[in-house]
Amino acid sequence: MTTILEKGNISIHTENIFPIIKKWLYSDHEIFIRELVSNAVDAIQKLKMVSHSGEYSGDLGEPEIVITIDKAAKTLAVTDNGIGMTGEEVKKYINQVAFSSAEEFVQKYKASTDQQIIGHFGLGFYSSFMVATRVEIDTLSYQSGAQAVHWACDGSTEFELTDSTRTDRGTTITLHLQDEEQEYLEPYRIRQLIKKYCDFMPFTIKLEVKEPPKEGEAAPAEEPKAPEQINRQKAPWKESPNSLSKEDYLEFYRYLYPFQEDPLLWVHLNTDYPFVVNGILYFPKLKPDVDTTKGQIKLFCNQVFVSDNCEEVIPKFLLPLRGVIDSVDIPLNVSRSFLQNDRTVRRIADYIAKKVGDRLKELYRDDREEYIRCWQDLGTFVKFGSINDDKFKKQVEDILIYRTTWSGKGSQESGATSHEPAESEAPKVEVQSGEGDIWQDVTPPSSSSPHPTPHTPHPTYTTLKEYLDRNQPHHENRVFYCTDEVTQATYVELHKKQGLEVLFMDSFIDSHFVSFLEREHPEVKFSRVDADLDDTLIDKDKEAEIVDPKTNQTRSEQIKELFQKALNKPKLTIRTESLKSGDQQETPPAIVLLPEHLRRLQEMNALLQQQAMEFPEEHILLVNTAHPLIQNLTTLNQGAILQTSGESPSAELANLICRHVYDLALMAQKGFDAEGMKSFVERSNQVLTRLTERATT
Repeated sequence: MTTILEKGNISIHTENIFPIIKKWLYSDHEIFIRELVSNAVDAIQKLKMVSHSGEYSGDLGEPEIVITIDKAAKTLAVTDNGIGMTGEEVKKYINQVAFSSAEEFVQKYKASTDQQIIGHFGLGFYSSFMVATRVEIDTLSYQSGAQAVHWACDGSTEFELTDSTRTDRGTTITLHLQDEEQEYLEPYRIRQLIKKYCDFMPFTIKLEVKEPPKEGEAAPAEEPKAPEQINRQKAPWKESPNSLSKEDYLEFYRYLYPFQEDPLLWVHLNTDYPFVVNGILYFPKLKPDVDTTKGQIKLFCNQVFVSDNCEEVIPKFLLPLRGVIDSVDIPLNVSRSFLQNDRTVRRIADYIAKKVGDRLKELYRDDREEYIRCWQDLGTFVKFGSINDDKFKKQVEDILIYRTTWSGKGSQESGATSHEPAESEAPKVEVQSGEGDIWQDVTPPSSSSPHPTPHTPHPTYTTLKEYLDRNQPHHENRVFYCTDEVTQATYVELHKKQGLEVLFMDSFIDSHFVSFLEREHPEVKFSRVDADLDDTLIDKDKEAEIVDPKTNQTRSEQIKELFQKALNKPKLTIRTESLKSGDQQETPPAIVLLPEHLRRLQEMNALLQQQAMEFPEEHILLVNTAHPLIQNLTTLNQGAILQTSGESPSAELANLICRHVYDLALMAQKGFDAEGMKSFVERSNQVLTRLTERATT
């Protein structure tokens, strides 16, 4: 039995404050430089405010912040010529915040171990104790007749406040660095941190280095070099868009993301109601290996760098964008999960999405050729955004465009988007191949290329509405599309020859986007070109031709029977049709069709199991009965004479050719594996050998 002697609360004593600061305030010790410089900027801005209000009439001087490294003393100092502090203000803002609020501080920042502090301006001065054994403040207030004071603390609860001989208005924070934090005495390290955190702060930041005397010398051999400016100071996103040129935007992008291709276009954010947001967002050229789940937009607060990404602040579909977002209305001293649910943050995300949509519509309206040139990269943003954000979808639904087989003739009458640029600016068109994420350049060769293709048309683009309006007389509310220009080339060509327009939906997002379009347009039927053939492509008159009066079999029935026997695949459906064509030599002897519902079911299963989709066993082999090869094959089989050994040579050859035709049809749909390719090569050699034998006998 347990005896309870007393109940009570465990008191958190003030001497615990500095261990808590060192462990919980920031995950990276280097943050201290950001905090001290930010406080210095605040001090200068406060002085400007009291000057504008008339409370201070003295000379403001040139505002600047000087970071001084003294390697001999092992100190790092940050000096500003801002508002300064009186002794009472030091006691109020330095002592009371740390000691009187110790319990509140611990409760707020140690309550949850899964909270990640993004930033915490205000208490930042105490980040100094993460790297220093002793911290000193030397300060003189702007107030007339104020006495300069000196404050010192070694990280315990004791501090010392004395008068100072300082004569210059402002504040100097001096850190006596710990032995394990000596890296902050290296100039390159300070330059690196200023570039990372403070590069765009509005005031000049200078670095002064006091080198220790050489061995045997009582003092340095020469005077220390004059402090040098180490920050850019100008923040382009704070400027008016009218004051920035195209080169200004590009130079800023190259600075943020060196060794990258120039961006396609950019959006300048600038609003102060109902929240404050500034920034510049860039659309980069997308690479096939881009990780669309990780953001690269840099988050700032009052020009102070906070984070390398702001995934919680922008819509997910805009994560591949790059650039800067700066806002004082994004809460920084909270967990990331809180950020995602914050009402203001959600409104900021909606604002950013709307501005992006407005910029795209503006480009579509004002520079259609440039919009089309950028579409291969922009399309991913626009489609992904349409799927995931209903407001954005409504913004951009009229500017979704698709590459099409339509020649572009009559574009002025129909209003379709035709791109006819000069040869030198022919757009690059890339499609995803059937094997993984390998992207192939299928840009039409220019006339300046070594082997130009004569009369090669430039890609033409159209909206879905234009496509449906244009093709209403041929196939009302039906869309034919292609997902792989290489493997589906035969099918596309069949449609083109019969005047059927095909849209190319060949980016990695389009398999999902087609389903999205079907939900948005339930009255429209979307058919992949290799799913089935439209009646327009079939010659119905030749289909019923009677060949053998004895059996009453049509040529089609004889061919079907021949292929069924030769292939012996129970799950394979064989159809015999006569494909329309002016020249049957230009049509394939057979093609493989994948029924739409079966293919999509397999794609969904493959996606759920995170596996590559296997070629379905249940598919259709459509044999073109009008092709000369198939007609000759029928004649060859009919002329077979049974030999004593069993099947005749003609029948054997007919069987081989049937299997070869099937292999060629499969090859247009998918690549063979090692075993399949081995069998195909062996069978090809057999067919050629038999044919040469017949030719020589």
